[in-house]
Amino acid sequence: MRYISRSMKQLAFTLFTCTITLSLLFTSCHGKDRSKLLLKEGKTVAGRVLAPQGFVRETTATGTWQHYLQNLKLLPHGSKVLDFQGRPISDQRNHFAVMDIDVGTKDLQQCADATIRLRAEYLYQHKAFDKIKFQFTSGHSYAWLDHAKGVRPEVKGNKVEFKQTSTSDNSYQNFRRYLDIVFMYAGTISLERELTKVSRGGDYQIGDVIVHPGSPGHAVIIVDRAKNSKGEYIYLLAQGYTPAQSIHIVKSHDRGISPWFDLPKKLPIWHQRFFFKSPQVRRFT
Repeated sequence: MRYISRSMKQLAFTLFTCTITLSLLFTSCHGKDRSKLLLKEGKTVAGRVLAPQGFVRETTATGTWQHYLQNLKLLPHGSKVLDFQGRPISDQRNHFAVMDIDVGTKDLQQCADATIRLRAEYLYQHKAFDKIKFQFTSGHSYAWLDHAKGVRPEVKGNKVEFKQTSTSDNSYQNFRRYLDIVFMYAGTISLERELTKVSRGGDYQIGDVIVHPGSPGHAVIIVDRAKNSKGEYIYLLAQGYTPAQSIHIVKSHDRGISPWFDLPKKLPIWHQRFFFKSPQVRRFT
């Protein structure tokens, strides 16, 4: 009996040790982000995400669209992706960092809208107000300067009329209201149509948009890139999603370099949160 009791104790101890070991392994793999490419104290895209060994991050000129995206401010490391109601989305495993940009309080700022938001904020910050205009899915273009003058769209099906219905207001709060209108009537179809086509055979640039137009469709934007000695590029992708939620940098499935993506020039582009069977690449000009 003593031998059996001792054996049982040894078995129990072994099981306990294995359980603790597995628990620690699971925690280290899933509970904490131990990426060698993470600098937790970094406050921007370029400051938080390091380039993999053998790659050098692209240097961009101050004031450019590319420099703006590289230096987008991030929320503290470990921040969750929140929906438009301020609730954490159910799956928090697929993002590397969260942008310090509000989502709004309506289910509007989704995937294409996140790209529009970034472009509009860049132009607004640089006072390029005359360039802030976006197409609706109907094909009609709506400009910030018109909205600031009090012009509003009246939409009935595919018919859109623009009428003077409000007073002049150049405030940032009114600019956000303008964007909500754009988000409501624009999408992947209009975004793909109004931007300049980029060949998939070449190298993509920071600021390029990978889009699958449709309903539903999806869009992600390149916010950084790095190059190795062979001239090969890897990229960081950011996205919004449905329902409207925090704009975030997406982890990749490219082992050893995640969240960087080694984007193919012919094959589909995929991730757990999106799949582009026949992706289109578009560029703001």
